[in-house]
This record gives sequence, structure tokens and C-alpha cells, in this order.
Amino acid sequence: MSGSFTTTTARNIFYGGTLFFLLVFLALTFQNEEIIPKRDRREMLAANPQIAEGKKLWETNNCIGCHTLLGEGAYFAPELGNVVVRLGSKDAVKAFIKGRPAEGIPGRRSMPQFNFSDKDLDAIADFLEYVSKIDASKWPPNVQG
Repeated sequence: MSGSFTTTTARNIFYGGTLFFLLVFLALTFQNEEIIPKRDRREMLAANPQIAEGKKLWETNNCIGCHTLLGEGAYFAPELGNVVVRLGSKDAVKAFIKGRPAEGIPGRRSMPQFNFSDKDLDAIADFLEYVSKIDASKWPPNVQG
């Protein structure tokens, strides 16, 4: 090598380096796919259509616009990932949702009255019970939510 750095040499180094890092990137990507455990719970939702309906109601009524669920969502209203545990039962959750005053509570922020049917309330309560059983590694960090 005479010490000159030609265009051909630079191009070969560029292509070789690009290929090397592309292969490293792909290898690490596929390795992570094998290492990271699957956390897909679709089969549990498919097995119980009541839970899937509750999730649909959660999404269509934009509950996450005020509440958090397992740490995701707005922080305006309480965390609902552990609401079944906090209130004691699904029936208590349904009674709380159904018992909201239509005009709200004067001077306080309050959840609106959604006028859910009993079937809808059962679905929402089943969904919230399902969520409460997810091991979220101690999240949320406190009991109050």
C-alpha cells in the first residue's frame, strides 16, 4: 500500500462497514426477539368476550382521557388498575359507576354519568378485574392509585 486513499478504497470501506453494522443490528434484533418474553394476552381476551367488550367500552368512552390504567393515561382521576381490589368487588365497582350523579359534584371534579346498561357495567367490571390480575411488577407504587 503506497499510502494513498483512493475513491475505490473509501467506497469498499464504506460498503463493508455498512454491511457489518447492518448484520450486527439484525443479529441483535433477532436475539432480543428470542430473549424478551412474550406478553401478548390476546388469547385471554378472545376466551372471554365479556372482557373484550369491557375493553371496547373503556376505549370508546375515552376512560383513559382521565384515568390511568397500569400507569398509562391521564392523571386527572384515580388509577384503575387496582380499583377492584381497592373497592372490594366487581359489584362495588358497578355501584360506584352507576351511582354517579348526573350533574356531578358541585365544586369538585367528578366522573360523568355515562348511563351504562347493566350488561355494559358487567363488561367494564370484568375488564377491570382482568386488569387487576395482571402482574405489573408493583405498579402503581401505592394503594391509593
